[in-house]
Amino acid sequence: MDYEVVDTDVLVVGAGGAGCRAAIEAARNNMDVTLLSKELFGKAHTTMAELGYNVALANVAPEDSWKWHFYDTLSGGAWINNQFLVEILAKEAVERVYDLENFGALFDRTSDGKLNQRMMGKTTYPRTVFAGDRTGHEMMTCLVDECRRLGIRVFDEFFASRLIKRQDEVSGATAIDIKSGDFVVFRAKATVLATGGSGRIYEVTSNARSDTGDGFAMGYLAGAELIDMEMVQFHPTAMVYPPSYRGVLVTEAVRGEGGILYNSQKERFMKRYNPKLMELAGRDEVARSIATEILEGRGTERGGVYLDVSHLPQEKIEKRLPSMLEQFLKVGVDIKKEPMEVAPTAHHFMGGLKIDTSAATTLKRLYAAGEVVGGVQGGNRLGGNALADTQVFGKKAGENASVFAKKASEPKLDRKQIRAEHERVLAPLQRKKGVSPTDLRNRLRSLMWNKVGIFRNGKDLAEAITAIGTWRRTAVPKLFVADERTRYNMEWIEALELENMLLVAEMVSRAALIREESRGAHFRRDYTKRDDDKWFANLVIRLEGKRMAFRREPCQTLYVKKPEVAFSEVAWP
Repeated sequence: MDYEVVDTDVLVVGAGGAGCRAAIEAARNNMDVTLLSKELFGKAHTTMAELGYNVALANVAPEDSWKWHFYDTLSGGAWINNQFLVEILAKEAVERVYDLENFGALFDRTSDGKLNQRMMGKTTYPRTVFAGDRTGHEMMTCLVDECRRLGIRVFDEFFASRLIKRQDEVSGATAIDIKSGDFVVFRAKATVLATGGSGRIYEVTSNARSDTGDGFAMGYLAGAELIDMEMVQFHPTAMVYPPSYRGVLVTEAVRGEGGILYNSQKERFMKRYNPKLMELAGRDEVARSIATEILEGRGTERGGVYLDVSHLPQEKIEKRLPSMLEQFLKVGVDIKKEPMEVAPTAHHFMGGLKIDTSAATTLKRLYAAGEVVGGVQGGNRLGGNALADTQVFGKKAGENASVFAKKASEPKLDRKQIRAEHERVLAPLQRKKGVSPTDLRNRLRSLMWNKVGIFRNGKDLAEAITAIGTWRRTAVPKLFVADERTRYNMEWIEALELENMLLVAEMVSRAALIREESRGAHFRRDYTKRDDDKWFANLVIRLEGKRMAFRREPCQTLYVKKPEVAFSEVAWP
């Protein structure tokens, strides 16, 4: 077996908003940092984030504060967030947005020169800083520039396949150079996982093709604990037509700027579901409302509802929603004059690796940040909190990983473990026949959309678990790639991604079956009520032997000890 070993102080796996911010912070602490990117550097899923960055600056609403940000995040998360992490998010988002400005980010401003802030769903005050509707792209541009300025080593188009361990400590990761097909071992004193979510396990998703749950799978298989994997957010609004655009995100900024939802009968239907908040209700509620309208026959012929901004001034649409204007013009729809057709799409994972306030996971030498982490967003994420999350916990992960690495000895490699992983990744190339990864991927995504989607029930979940378990046992050992070449063999990479997708899909399905209530983004038709007596709790997953084990754990409470506590009743510090 021939492979290269790359030594580094801090290894960051994933080069989106969280990964870049972690790498920047570690480099600022004079560490040798290596950044792995599955895509071309700068093309991570964060670039697709349109809405904005939540931060309590009180520029537009003087009454706003970190306490309101904390409270809204907790309320929006159906109260099961880790409150210690939420406090960090709400307090430190301020300094992190100023970091972005120092890196070169240009956000929209008010007439008096302050950072502008827009209103978003289920928030008390407007606190979302934005750059039109291209905020993620603006952030990634400056983060990439800062990584380059600091001279951070970047290995882009590298697929990280597994974490490697020595006893109970993570000692780095194995990866495949997609360009050459070479197998490479990265040895690190500390490792940060920032690999994003797993929206691609669903047939309809806003996520990039690379969002296949690699970090969830890597952490789980290494023995790390994960939390609340049943909590998958379905964004209320995505394109439905043409078919090639199905699932492409229609940003919440459209509703934040005054967009109105209508059904096929021209009824503003949100007044039936939430007459107070209307279109600015939580994403979970709006998604279920739209899905209900469609299922009950009040949707469009193409299977959507209407989202209209034609009543807004054209200049406002051009300035605040330029991406949406361009996106729909490409398919012949001028949103300044006619409504968009939209429907829900799989969007964000609230669950993920369990971390503490230093961004350390339950495995020594392993840190995590961004969407791969659970606990920050609880049962449902507020729009605008994801980008803030990447910067707050990306910085925290990079900082604490570097502090650990400064004192740590060089880890030893388990050659037997590396050899076994090398054999595993090569196996699909060496089979002469077997199961097509493309066919199985399509079957999995259809299954998850139909059985483990917006509306769930015990029967469907049990059927999904059975099917996924069968595929993992019988199909994965037969995954077959016709082309034996390794250089830029994307079918080979997709076969390896599929193993991760199946594992994540099983976690989601099993956790959804165990949580016998409806809370946040998790809605059970057979358990339609929220059950705070039994389920004001987090569901923890870990690998025990060869078994996927679950346990219920009390929520990490700080200022709010029980659900539905009014802001005025919270025992603030």
